[in-house]
Amino acid sequence: MSDVNLLLTRIDNRLIHGQVGVTWVNHIGANLLIVANDKVSEDEVQQNLMDMVLPDVIQTRYFSLQKTIDVIHKASPRQKIFLVVRDVHDALKLKEGGVPIDFINVGNLHYEEGKKQISSTVSVDEKDIEAFKRLDELGVELDLRRVPSERGRNIIDLL
Repeated sequence: MSDVNLLLTRIDNRLIHGQVGVTWVNHIGANLLIVANDKVSEDEVQQNLMDMVLPDVIQTRYFSLQKTIDVIHKASPRQKIFLVVRDVHDALKLKEGGVPIDFINVGNLHYEEGKKQISSTVSVDEKDIEAFKRLDELGVELDLRRVPSERGRNIIDLL
């Protein structure tokens, strides 16, 4: 088992797009972007669309949550990993499954009926709030910010 070189975990319901694929990848120096999501891990069309956003030097993997839990500890130390998940529930499942997540960038959770907006890009419901609080209890730092140049805020303070 190697030490996982997990640079950043981001919650973004858009998964890979320009902000993630260019701005964040360059800012943290990642060379491997893992999307951990059960649906996307089986959707080649969506994977190909997301790959088009990324520079050629970035490798991508599209894993189910369980596969991410099973293989993340086998990563080479050369792999500088940027882990992207669609929502807080996926992040919590990964953390509880043993993925070494200590810091999460909360970037984007779209508004839907029944959710309250807590920032310009993040809306949550009661189940989301419970999951964020559980991650906080597990010692995960929860930093709300869209782009690296923005000043981050602890999402727990906004719930």
